[in-house]
Amino acid sequence: MQRSGSVLQANSRISHPTLSQFTTCPTPPSIPPSVFPQTKSPSDQKDGKKERAAVDKLFFIRISRIVRIMVPRFFCKETWYLLLIALMLVTRTYCDVWMIQNGTMIESAIIGRSTEGFKKYLFNFITAMPVIALVNNFLKLGLNELKLCFRVRLTKHLYDEYLKGYTFYKMGNLDNRIANADQLLTQDVERFCNSVVELYSNLSKPLLDIGLYIFKLTTAIGAQGPASMMAYLLISGLFLTRLRRPIGKMTVTEQKYEGEYRYVNSRLITNSEEIAFYNGNVREKQTIHSTFKKLVDHLHNFIIFRFSMGMVDSIIAKYFATVVGYLVVSRPFLDLSHPRHLTSSHAELLEDYYQSGRMLLRMSQALGRIVLAGREMTRLSGFTARITELMKVLKELNSGKYERTMVSHSEKDASEKLTLIPGSGRIINVDNIIKFDHTPLATPNGDILIRDLCFEVKSGTNVLVCGPNGCGKSSLFRVLGELWPLFGGSLTKPERGKLFYVPQRPYMTLGTLRDQVIYPDTHEDQRKKGISDQVLKEYLDNVQLGHILEREGSWDIVQDWMDVLSGGEKQRMAMARLFYHKPQFAILDECTSAVSVDVEDYIYSHCRKVGITLFTVSHRKSLWKHHEYYLHMDGRGNYEFKLITPETVEFGS
Repeated sequence: MQRSGSVLQANSRISHPTLSQFTTCPTPPSIPPSVFPQTKSPSDQKDGKKERAAVDKLFFIRISRIVRIMVPRFFCKETWYLLLIALMLVTRTYCDVWMIQNGTMIESAIIGRSTEGFKKYLFNFITAMPVIALVNNFLKLGLNELKLCFRVRLTKHLYDEYLKGYTFYKMGNLDNRIANADQLLTQDVERFCNSVVELYSNLSKPLLDIGLYIFKLTTAIGAQGPASMMAYLLISGLFLTRLRRPIGKMTVTEQKYEGEYRYVNSRLITNSEEIAFYNGNVREKQTIHSTFKKLVDHLHNFIIFRFSMGMVDSIIAKYFATVVGYLVVSRPFLDLSHPRHLTSSHAELLEDYYQSGRMLLRMSQALGRIVLAGREMTRLSGFTARITELMKVLKELNSGKYERTMVSHSEKDASEKLTLIPGSGRIINVDNIIKFDHTPLATPNGDILIRDLCFEVKSGTNVLVCGPNGCGKSSLFRVLGELWPLFGGSLTKPERGKLFYVPQRPYMTLGTLRDQVIYPDTHEDQRKKGISDQVLKEYLDNVQLGHILEREGSWDIVQDWMDVLSGGEKQRMAMARLFYHKPQFAILDECTSAVSVDVEDYIYSHCRKVGITLFTVSHRKSLWKHHEYYLHMDGRGNYEFKLITPETVEFGS
């Protein structure tokens, strides 16, 4: 076979009016030795700066960026909900103050045996109950709606980035920084939005309470009492924040283990048939139990840590704060030389004590809630770090950058891997031609499969791609489909939509029978193309699937088509889909392995009739007659691109 870097001249004895002319490629330019910048070894990753999860300057920068996504404009629905919540919080604080004052008057009337005063203030309380209930429920409504609005905004933004081009493919196959994108896009986003809104509520209400109670208490007992409570807040807050630092990191680890546990369960469901054939249930159970044990051990440690922190929080932020409150409120009443004792009666002193004491108690509780809100903020920092990492990776993937943690390898292997720069090649979009010009064929890890690939195919020239497993057939198609980056040279090809891929195990989408034929088009796209349901019926008849429409009775019937259709029916459905889209080029990857030879002959003949040029991967001898050229890769870095002759077919047989 011809060594890599040369292509045979087309045989002049066999003429085809649509065949391209093949010439020998000149000597390729030397590839400059350079590092593989987007690939990291485990040691590099270890030494590199990891994402932190702590309440610091970086946390506030991150969360401000995300908030700008969730609240994109000053005048938007989210702003009005924020204002509604703020208004309800202010109203609720005033309701609390009124309740304290009215409750004090009711108790004063009971102690003073004033029936008239008791009836009056009790009636006031009964009258105010509907208003207070309305305020509380409006507050809940605003909080729940704001959580939902934030989740909608953030989810749409992330999915716009995740499903831009082939980013969703690159994240799972080229870049391995995000192991469980589904966990981040669903569960973590929901928890993040809930945590942000709850933090807004848990900070706003106590701050309003503190401001109002400071004003009221300063008038009643002087400024020294509220000042003492604020000093206590500052000291205890700094102390507890220091103790809570591990919570952010533990939250990140918890979500990581939750994602891994979901992943191993989804793999069991996805590959249930293969696992059943292998009798792999015991092994899978061990894998699931092992993953679950990691999660449980971490959750157990987290529970113990939160238990310890809960004890400290309760003592410092709740009970000791109440002790400080009692000390502060008691001072003016226990000091007999205070002017209050000279101007007020015993009943008035008692009334002032009850009112001031309750206000100071509420203020100490508000201070305690702010201290405890620090705990929620630390947990929020963990979610913020994960969401920020996802946004960063999506942005880099959309700009063509990716990172992989490579398995350690020998120095010789490393010298082979680290010679190419991903994305350094050039893609030229031209109709009716596919041309590889001095293009290295390499995996995202940097494994070089073919150093210099040169061949050209024009429309009307079918090519059979063959070679042993691992030689680079699938890699070639991934480069053609722009799933993998180009590591040098140039690739001339039609635009993405004019090149269609048909895999061995076709994808059946969620939806109707019509959707299976026209995917990824919608019914609206079908109407815009002017293709009727009768034409779709002809496509099904062409691949001997007309009976499915007759059996189901309607194009709009919805089924689980992955289970309803057999392997052969799914492959024929994929060919009907190919006829519908009529691309310039199609890649058929063992896609007729479960189809009878007569149907296969018709499919290939029909593709030539409608002008679809084929790249076929297949080991079937019967397919050689439908192709003009073959591309053979030997798996050792060499390839051969030759015209198919009767002798070639005999040799291939």
